[in-house]
Amino acid sequence: MEKQLTIPEGAGVEIDGKTVKISGEKGNLERTFKHFYDIKIEKKGEEVIVSSKSDKRKVRSMIGTIRAHMRNMIEGVQNEHVKKMKVIYSHFPVTIKTEGNKILITNFLGEKLPRVAKIVGDAKIDVKGQDITVTGLDKEDVGQTCGNLEQACRITKFDRRVFQDGIYPVKEQ
Repeated sequence: MEKQLTIPEGAGVEIDGKTVKISGEKGNLERTFKHFYDIKIEKKGEEVIVSSKSDKRKVRSMIGTIRAHMRNMIEGVQNEHVKKMKVIYSHFPVTIKTEGNKILITNFLGEKLPRVAKIVGDAKIDVKGQDITVTGLDKEDVGQTCGNLEQACRITKFDRRVFQDGIYPVKEQ
């Protein structure tokens, strides 16, 4: 069982055993696929071949997973991953600040202490009023940072149908 991934122009791929290094115009990413024990990753010309001797369903799914991770890495180094979020509040104006690798959410529901969300990896946060843009090379870092923002504003002791304050992802059109 094997699957190919074509390397587009402008992206460079280096493979050292189970470690894959991908470089592009926006930056470099590196990832080790060491937990996939029976899978071989090799580069032939302008293609990366992910293969295994086994044809079991679990191994086939792992091959597809590795290929998808590499495709996301290539997409990230060519044009960054971008996710947009929006701050929603009704009574208390919420302010967002970044400090190092943390995002401080102050005055959420009138609380005195700020809520804190962690910025994962090399994700960059851009706050303009109520709009938050999270960008980065690694899709997983961007997605996890957005998830951390959303979870930091989770409301537990109030009815969510009434208190709809929070930070939510915005669907791009």
